[in-house]
Amino acid sequence: MSSSPDQSPTGPDEGEFLNGKLLIAMPGIGDPRFERAVILVCLHAPEQAMGVRINAPHEDMTLDAILDKLGIEGRARNARQAVLKGGPVERDRGYVIHSDDYEVDGSTLQVAEGLCLTATRDILETLTEGHELPRRAVLALGYAGWGAGQLELELRENVWLTAPADPDLIFDPDHETKWDRALARIGVHPAMLSGEAGRA
Repeated sequence: MSSSPDQSPTGPDEGEFLNGKLLIAMPGIGDPRFERAVILVCLHAPEQAMGVRINAPHEDMTLDAILDKLGIEGRARNARQAVLKGGPVERDRGYVIHSDDYEVDGSTLQVAEGLCLTATRDILETLTEGHELPRRAVLALGYAGWGAGQLELELRENVWLTAPADPDLIFDPDHETKWDRALARIGVHPAMLSGEAGRA
């Protein structure tokens, strides 16, 4: 298991909540669903945590096709934009990470400065032509979830490194290199990491 000092830039202090932070999977995470995953933590509280993976596009799925399947009229503003595999929970439900220039009253969750999460039909309709806001958005199907204390345990076992959220990285369509770039932003090269980590 690779060690990561508790007070390092990549390890949270005891009791710190990671809302709006990125989780970067360590090599050898032990769960193929999260291999080289980069996850935006959208909610982290004592009783639960949830996040959306930002670097695993559905290879055979387009935004246009999803909107059509949901019965949303109009073509997607960016028809070729990838739809992401947000996580293994509720994989039929859409979660939109977007810029904070759009809000659904009572439904939009502010994740970090400049970043929000909305999971209602209203936000999906704004992804069609004729809508200018939100300026930046990406649709993911499903999310990653943790029960009480589970994420904290995985962090202690060095399953994940943490990093500040970066909208430019989150909305970048180059998903293949996001894991490496997320590590680089905290000064870590993949070769520095051990291939062992605690189980996810």
